[in-house]
Amino acid sequence: MPTKLVDVIADMQESEALELTKRLLAGGTDPQAILDDCRAAMEIVGSRFETGKYFLPELILAGEILKEISALIKPLMAKGETETKKKGKIIVGTVKGDIHDIGKDIVVFMLDVNGYEVHDLGVDVPAETFVEKVKAVNPDVVALSGFLTLAFDSMKETVAAIKAAGYANIKIMVGGGTVDDHVRVYSGADGYGSDAMVAVSLAKQWIH
Repeated sequence: MPTKLVDVIADMQESEALELTKRLLAGGTDPQAILDDCRAAMEIVGSRFETGKYFLPELILAGEILKEISALIKPLMAKGETETKKKGKIIVGTVKGDIHDIGKDIVVFMLDVNGYEVHDLGVDVPAETFVEKVKAVNPDVVALSGFLTLAFDSMKETVAAIKAAGYANIKIMVGGGTVDDHVRVYSGADGYGSDAMVAVSLAKQWIH
């Protein structure tokens, strides 16, 4: 049964969602329970987007609501984070030549609330930067995001650079509005996520 918070986020009621989050935190609600509600709400938003009920503006707004709720919760989560062991390390970034970050930000949020240690490199990230970060943190998974078709070449270049640097064992996923299985094959990635929920499920499959 969806909670009130799930409903207001899924219905894009931004100010109500923030007010309710503040009230729940003040009342002693576990921050993780609030993140679970955010995750449930994003699943609803995702399915409404797939069925054509929601469009890009709603996705952008949902991303903004998540960012604002995260900002309220993160300081409280940080206190307990030392006790919870992260499930695995994931590097995420929008590839060189592309500056779209809505989808990436939602994926980062969903991976984070599912217990992964996420390193977000931002947008327009060159292949070398991905390789440097891989060397620095030795992740289990690298997630490449892109929306424009020109991003496909950057994805291919980045996958090749990571493998050439000797990290062929690291799983790589690609995703973004125009990405499909053809792009996965073209880029040489191990999987593709049609949305943030698929990205989480790939991470679960790959990281044991």
